[in-house]
Amino acid sequence: MFWTPAFAGVTTGRAFYVSIEFTPLRRWFHPWRFFMARLYEYQGKEVLAKTGISVPQGKSAASAEEARKIAEGIGKPVVIKAQIWATGRFKAGGIKFADTPEQAEDAARSLLGAEIKGLKVERVLVEEQVGVAKEFYAGVIVSNSYKIKGPVLIFSSEGGSSIEEVAGRNPERIGRLNVDYLNGVSLDDVKSLFSQVSLDGFELSETAKESLAAAVEKIYRAFKSYDARALEVNPLILNKDNRVIAADCHITIDDNSVFRHPELGITLPRDMERPPTSLEEKAWKIEEDDYRGTGYFSQMTTKVEGEGWLGFHGIGGGGAMLGASAFVARGFKIANYADTSGDPPASKIYSVIRCILEQPVDGYVLMGACLANQELWHHSHALVKAFREEAKKRPGFPVIMLIGGNKEKETHEIIREGFKNLPLRWELYGREYIYNTDFIANRVEALVKEYQEEKKG
Repeated sequence: MFWTPAFAGVTTGRAFYVSIEFTPLRRWFHPWRFFMARLYEYQGKEVLAKTGISVPQGKSAASAEEARKIAEGIGKPVVIKAQIWATGRFKAGGIKFADTPEQAEDAARSLLGAEIKGLKVERVLVEEQVGVAKEFYAGVIVSNSYKIKGPVLIFSSEGGSSIEEVAGRNPERIGRLNVDYLNGVSLDDVKSLFSQVSLDGFELSETAKESLAAAVEKIYRAFKSYDARALEVNPLILNKDNRVIAADCHITIDDNSVFRHPELGITLPRDMERPPTSLEEKAWKIEEDDYRGTGYFSQMTTKVEGEGWLGFHGIGGGGAMLGASAFVARGFKIANYADTSGDPPASKIYSVIRCILEQPVDGYVLMGACLANQELWHHSHALVKAFREEAKKRPGFPVIMLIGGNKEKETHEIIREGFKNLPLRWELYGREYIYNTDFIANRVEALVKEYQEEKKG
């Protein structure tokens, strides 16, 4: 998929869009495949500006008064844009225009603290409105196609719209360049890319073409310099003076490179559409400096309220997803996704389990629905320690564990001995149930129902 940048602060004309393309990364229970960190628009524009790409004059603000002062400094009509990790802000009311500083203050006040597309607005970007002769799209993504396995530079002569929409209705307006990472992108490469694209009757002067090519080459340079997984500029504006301006941008960088860019101030490098919860920030500390296996934790919702929530813990991916689907089919809600694959130590697994149990859930499920080659007795030690501590706080609490693979026999022995006489509803299953997720879901349903009835009685 491509991230669809929001409508930019433009007054007339059309716009171009340049984007660096990447493979679809949207996933629910596949957080281990690609870890990324999104930047807010104002952060992305700081990255572009440092690379020599022109951006509208402006700054971010956390208060209405600060927005007014920024508008006063700009001294011309401005656009006020909610800073959230979501596309489609304009249609959702997250972008407003102002002719005076007072109007900018009022617009910022109406946005700050509001929820737009389910996300709370904590900052706005105040920037000058920009006149337009033509809009483009430009971007770079990482393609994981076996035929490419590298960056793809994308250019479209139609900006301001979703690149998927443009591809559907006017594919002749989009060009792609598979980039040789060692050689990079030259100005000649960019001009060759332009030749693939229909401008739909718009005439580019040589001066405009040179300015546009230089901007697109710098977009790729920013992509590489900041270890991005995706970088999109939409729209990339050409004004009447042949100046090229990045009116909006969306950037995600590889979480493994966050330490190389402390200036970005990223505290939790995850691909999320919302700021992290306090529990997610706490869980990240487990993973941040401990590279021994995976200790992933992410909440599916910021509010776990009411009945029917499960604390979900997976070892690996596909089988865990099947289990989650079976639980959802029975009316359960998944409070979180956790993954402890890759042979983490017991201490790391224990810390992840503790995060799961901080939520007000009606049951804990470990879906080790694979024949794991890691030493699973690390999980047994972590489970025993965590639930010995928890049992007295939640008498009768359901704990269902499916765990099979290397050291399975020893793992089960440790769990059975450690859980003996604990006041819990616990059941343990091995490799013979890996493909029988319906059975596991039925047992979860039965134990949770008993637990809920006992609490009410």
